Amino acid sequence: MAATVTGTANLAAPTLNPLDHPSFADCVRGVPGMISEVKHRIAVPRGGPQRVSGTTVLRMIVICVTFLCLPATGAVVAGGAGGITVTVDPDGSYDIAAAGPSWRFHGDIGYPLSNIQVASGGDALGPYLEIGFDFQSGTGRHAAIRSYWDHPDVLFTVSNPAASPNTFAFPNFSQYPRNLDHLTFSGIFAPPTFGDFSNESPWVFFDSSFNTFVLSPAANFMAASTAWGPQGELASGIAPAISSLPHGFEHRTLLVIQNGINRAFDTWGQALTALHGKIRPASDADASLSKVGYWTDNGATYYYHMAGSLSYEETLAAVKGDFDRLGIGLGYLQLDSWFYPKGAGASWSNNGAGIYEYVAAAPPFMEGLAKFQRSLGVPLIAHARWIDASSPYRTQYQMSGNVVLDPAYWDYVAGYLATAGVATYEQDWLDDKAQPAFNLTDAETFLNNMAAAMERRNLTMQYCMASPRHFMQSSKYSNLTTIRTSADRLGRDRWTEFLYTSRFASALGIWPFTDNFMSTETNNLLVAALSAGPVGLADPIGALDGANLLHAVRKDGVIVKPDVPLTPADTSYSNMAHGVDTPQIATTYTDFGALRTSYWFAYPQGTNTQATFSPADLGMNRRAYLYDYFSGSGEVVDPSDVLVKPIAGDALYLVAAPIGPSEMAVVGDVDQFVTMGKKRVTALTDDGEIHLTVVFANGETERTIKGYSPFKPAARATAGSVGHVAYDAVSRQFQIPVMPGPDGTASIRIHRARARGSQPGPPRTIGGGESGSKF
Repeated sequence: MAATVTGTANLAAPTLNPLDHPSFADCVRGVPGMISEVKHRIAVPRGGPQRVSGTTVLRMIVICVTFLCLPATGAVVAGGAGGITVTVDPDGSYDIAAAGPSWRFHGDIGYPLSNIQVASGGDALGPYLEIGFDFQSGTGRHAAIRSYWDHPDVLFTVSNPAASPNTFAFPNFSQYPRNLDHLTFSGIFAPPTFGDFSNESPWVFFDSSFNTFVLSPAANFMAASTAWGPQGELASGIAPAISSLPHGFEHRTLLVIQNGINRAFDTWGQALTALHGKIRPASDADASLSKVGYWTDNGATYYYHMAGSLSYEETLAAVKGDFDRLGIGLGYLQLDSWFYPKGAGASWSNNGAGIYEYVAAAPPFMEGLAKFQRSLGVPLIAHARWIDASSPYRTQYQMSGNVVLDPAYWDYVAGYLATAGVATYEQDWLDDKAQPAFNLTDAETFLNNMAAAMERRNLTMQYCMASPRHFMQSSKYSNLTTIRTSADRLGRDRWTEFLYTSRFASALGIWPFTDNFMSTETNNLLVAALSAGPVGLADPIGALDGANLLHAVRKDGVIVKPDVPLTPADTSYSNMAHGVDTPQIATTYTDFGALRTSYWFAYPQGTNTQATFSPADLGMNRRAYLYDYFSGSGEVVDPSDVLVKPIAGDALYLVAAPIGPSEMAVVGDVDQFVTMGKKRVTALTDDGEIHLTVVFANGETERTIKGYSPFKPAARATAGSVGHVAYDAVSRQFQIPVMPGPDGTASIRIHRARARGSQPGPPRTIGGGESGSKF
């Protein structure tokens, strides 16, 4: 979508054609300089220069020429992606209009504008048009509205050349789409609310067709506020508790308009992380994301508690021994607040106090943390609270509220942890006691210095008990990899909160963490695997269920996960907003080019145990084989079908395997919950034959690949080997044993078996091919 600019106040007016302007020849003389300027304005993101297409350069030249040739009177209109149009009038009014949906946002500065300027350029989001202007509101101010060619984003900026009272909000919409459903997040762990409006949250509005707009701060997250004005205006600015703004202060707000609630979340989050330069972490970016771990936090077996007569060190060594005996790799161990001295008595067991000193207490660690970690042989995750009133740190370092601002403290903490074998620092109590004074700078300083110190020592971070402000602030930190998205100890009653807050987190490039649970809890284990975040166990010694755990991880402890976190389907948002008694439906997927395997998780929230949905509404765009994971049955479905699925027990779990040109579908390794996770299946193509690569952990000698075929298939290996292909002509399911080669992988081809006679066509519904629970 080419951006446009005109010199008329009429939104419907056509774009000016510079060829019709009498001074066009003069404008064209500047084109060579414009080309250089356009290339200069394209931002260079991390990782190297950005390639600028010839089309992009041509579009920007046309716009630049148009700018030069415009008359200096009337409103300025700039267009962007998705049919978005921005209009600024010298009288002070401004409008954002969208073509699909046909929505309009209108505000008024309240004062005449001066020095209206239009500019084209590029930033980390790509090429844009920006309309800037000056005005007086208590003091002189400058504002700008930026629209993008490639993204349905609008960025608002307001700055104060001089110190000024905090009395002005921009944008401040008096007109906007009304009577929409909405979602915000509020408080500790940022749980969702469909009824209230939280001033610390992005505001997400949507209609029955899932047309969505998101309004949020794009800077100053720890002090920003989105709120209703006295006349019902939709306003974005700085929290009113902050009375004045300093010289040079700047605030930004982001508006996203898009069809699809989940699409809008992704567009919004990608914009924030791009604008702040965050490198979004991979799903295996650190030990907590790569492998199964063991947790000792609230709700866990050994939270401020040891096993029998064992010491804490002996207890945790015995936990590690359980994994060793089962031959399952333990990736890390988390040490909660019990590991350091707290309160005036500097006691490890004082569970109600803050940090006295941030060092391993003795006891429990009689010879220090580093020696314990070396004996255990796995990385650690180290927890931290707030600073206690009795702590000597209060006089040694610069503090605000109950946290240390001083970079010297953070350098000490990061250095201590790095030398003790800690991989991840967990900052807890963020929206409770671990808070600085509320002002423009202290929270930013606290979090910036923490992140910078940890990054220098190659430590990643996890936030716990965070507010929505902290979620958005994370868009600045590439080493903030995980965040808790529900209250302590995962259970059935946490699922809904977890799913919606995970949507908030994953939009911002943070992987959600379920918190601890027991390996015997199949559905909690399934949710954790589908979350694409950490899998954290908390079993008593001797109770680890290795067989169950191996549905979520490989023998080496590597988590087999989807590409993205499990999040609610668009239809579920609407049902939640209206209080409809219908099962919650959440989705995630694994992508192999044109072939996407989807994973659908549904559970009742009331008395209704019938999940009704269309595959198209869950993102499916081609025929698929829909496999019921726990019953083993399946059916061929089209995107437009309307399916009604009864939920027996707590949850329904379905795998939608795409049917490719071969007319076959690969469900994958059904001994894993995430049957096509890329830590198990590394490649899949279908060119009339299916080409599949499977990876094995040390100690794994055979995996079974299951799929659907309307005819008897055959398989051959190009690396590793395959066993006998079993085919059930009734269920149309096949199973292929696959064995690794010397490099720990197997590559196979699946094709039609050479047999005389015709095979029957594909059935529409298949049931009972492999009935009964898998466990």
